[in-house]
Amino acid sequence: MADWTQPLHPLVVHLPIGLLVSAAGVDLAGLAAPASPALRRAAIGLYVAGAATLVAAYLTGRADAGALRIPGPAHTVVDEHWTWAWRTTVFFCALAAGRLALVLASPSTGHRVPVRLLLAAAGVLGLTLLFQTAERGGRLVYEHGVGVAAPRAR
Repeated sequence: MADWTQPLHPLVVHLPIGLLVSAAGVDLAGLAAPASPALRRAAIGLYVAGAATLVAAYLTGRADAGALRIPGPAHTVVDEHWTWAWRTTVFFCALAAGRLALVLASPSTGHRVPVRLLLAAAGVLGLTLLFQTAERGGRLVYEHGVGVAAPRAR
């Protein structure tokens, strides 16, 4: 494998963040607009793609951790990051599956305001989990230098 692909996690992790933030944004925009099947389909697609890429981010993070030098003080943050990443991945996979099941079971259900409010609230809750995960991942990089190459001497 080429050198630029190691580690993979930093290359993968930003895609689910963008997809899931966009999904929640579409849900919130859908609250301001009359019930729109196009917005509902867009949100579902974004949640499904976001959940799938979140699984990839979780798996690449776990795989990369074994190959990285992790300083002693960072081990606690690694454990927290893994815990939050697992929670976030499970939550968004369940949310995406639930949204798909809801629309397949009753395509018109998504038009009711209480359901739209509940789905948007779930998306915002998921973003809270995502933020907690990302904050710990950022600490690993910016506070502990995990996965960051030392500057080369000139």
